[in-house]
Amino acid sequence: MTLVDANILIDLFTNDPEWSDWSEAQLIEQSRYGLIGMNPIIYAEASIAYRTESAYTAALDQLGLARWEMPDSAGFRAGKAYLEYRRSGGERTLPLPDFYIGAHAEVSQLRLLTRDPRRFRHYFPKVELITP
Repeated sequence: MTLVDANILIDLFTNDPEWSDWSEAQLIEQSRYGLIGMNPIIYAEASIAYRTESAYTAALDQLGLARWEMPDSAGFRAGKAYLEYRRSGGERTLPLPDFYIGAHAEVSQLRLLTRDPRRFRHYFPKVELITP
């Protein structure tokens, strides 16, 4: 199963000239290997591409993404990764969502489709990443 990062969805929803073709091809490819889905954090991040919830829901429904809740253990793991980030000099301004997404993928043993692998590789090295 594959967790889809918000940047992939935003590529599709905004028809990003540089990335929409790659992101669409990867969604199709990953769907061949099993379920693809999102969690509430990704849902919130990708919603910025739409003015109304009904339009957003319709776009998501066309993609056929599963909607997964995040287990409590993902929240705990996200907190530990964020603490490591802060202790290594990371700025407090970095938002926590990427840590939740990485932790969810790790504790649920999901692959992660993303265009921004840097933090995921460092803080969640066990997660299989699908990246450009």
